[in-house]
Amino acid sequence: MAKVKVTMEVGSDGIAVITMFNPPVNALAIPILAGLKEKFDEAARRNDVKAIVVTGNGGRFSGGFDINVFEKVHATGDVSLMPDVSVDLMVNTVEDSKKPVVAAVEGLALGGGLELALGCHARIAAPRTQLGLPELTLGVIPGFGGTQRLPRLAGLQKAIEMMLLSKPIMSEEGAKLGLIDAIVPSQELLKTSRLWALDIAEARKPWVRSLHRTDKLCSLSEAREIIKVARQQARKTAPNMPQHQVCLDAIEEGIIHGGYSGVLKEAKVFKELVVSDTSKGLVHVFFAQRATSKAPKVTDVGLKPRHIKKVAIIGGGLMGSGIATALLLSNISVVLKEINSEYLQKGIRTIEGNVKGLVARGKLTRDKADKVLSLLKGSLDYSDFKDVDMVIEAVIESVPLKQKIFGELEKVCPSHCILASNTSTIDLNVIGEKTSSQDRIVGAHFFSPAHVMPLLEIVWTEKTSAQVILDLLTVGKVIKKVPVVGSQ
Repeated sequence: MAKVKVTMEVGSDGIAVITMFNPPVNALAIPILAGLKEKFDEAARRNDVKAIVVTGNGGRFSGGFDINVFEKVHATGDVSLMPDVSVDLMVNTVEDSKKPVVAAVEGLALGGGLELALGCHARIAAPRTQLGLPELTLGVIPGFGGTQRLPRLAGLQKAIEMMLLSKPIMSEEGAKLGLIDAIVPSQELLKTSRLWALDIAEARKPWVRSLHRTDKLCSLSEAREIIKVARQQARKTAPNMPQHQVCLDAIEEGIIHGGYSGVLKEAKVFKELVVSDTSKGLVHVFFAQRATSKAPKVTDVGLKPRHIKKVAIIGGGLMGSGIATALLLSNISVVLKEINSEYLQKGIRTIEGNVKGLVARGKLTRDKADKVLSLLKGSLDYSDFKDVDMVIEAVIESVPLKQKIFGELEKVCPSHCILASNTSTIDLNVIGEKTSSQDRIVGAHFFSPAHVMPLLEIVWTEKTSAQVILDLLTVGKVIKKVPVVGSQ
């Protein structure tokens, strides 16, 4: 097992590079947080250090705070197990450092990882780096200053959207918002970050403390209106989730009374939320979902999932249209095939109704709905199957019909295409017995309505390849299902 550690190397340029090592995502475990404090303190003391760059090992900055600590708090009820990070590390050590600190961000900076970067005086990122604060999905709020710094760097409206919807953005959007100072190729990330830190130290670039900024904040009356609308929306979309309103409380505190006051409020309510029933339940669900996505000899043998861009659904009934909706909502193109125009139009109308229903409930914007529906194409034959990455058959439970369909699919689909059946009663070996592609055949059993119900049962046979199972597991996660793997 790789050692969990934080290292510091000081170059001849006077830049101390502090690196987090905690694979796979450099989670901010207690030893990492302690190591950061120790190295930052050392860099502050050393006369040969002019400035600091903080980064993560292995092409990832940090995936956030170690959620295992939540479990320990829930098991013991001892909230003192949560370290005092927000004030002691993020404010006193990083942001108020007497030497400038630059975050060199790559791969991902999520939760506490992004909050660490927000506390630095500049952020340099590699292309396609994921940035987000998903803490509300665990029943808490950002607890390392995120409720205060994100609005000051990205603007109040965008910050609220990112936090309340747990919606990440890419570094390219972050640069447009002002959250990221520069985007550079991965191989130039450390070099550019070092030069940037030196430029701040030698007054060639501004020394900006995020918590002190107000230029991105709108007037108090505008801010109150934005927060009021966000509260109304949260009551509608998450009526039983107290963390949404508490998050807005912390944001509002900082807008009215200043960033430091907001940080203190955030730290207080964070600890209250950690021991709430909501957090206990959501953290339990998180670990349960993570456990279900592990499959021996599939997820532990070094295989890489292939990107599934286009899926064909055969059968536009209640199940087929629901599966199509789930895929479309995750930006996967869908070809819906039916046996005649009447059934095809009925299936398309059902999908449109599913999507419009989300708009009516405030869970999807009209623009997003239009984009989602633009990814759908209807078909009465196999002409659009030549470039699909997966087919999901969702027709009636008839062995001869399914055997006929899979025989046809083998001829018209590309050789890499996954051939999945939504069957819940018929043996997959029987369905595929007349084909020579049994290594590509797998069960993808959704539960109705498929775009709402969270479970996806993945059923494999002795002949199903590990790659196919892994790819379907990945699709399940992409479309926000809980995949459960089992054999026939």
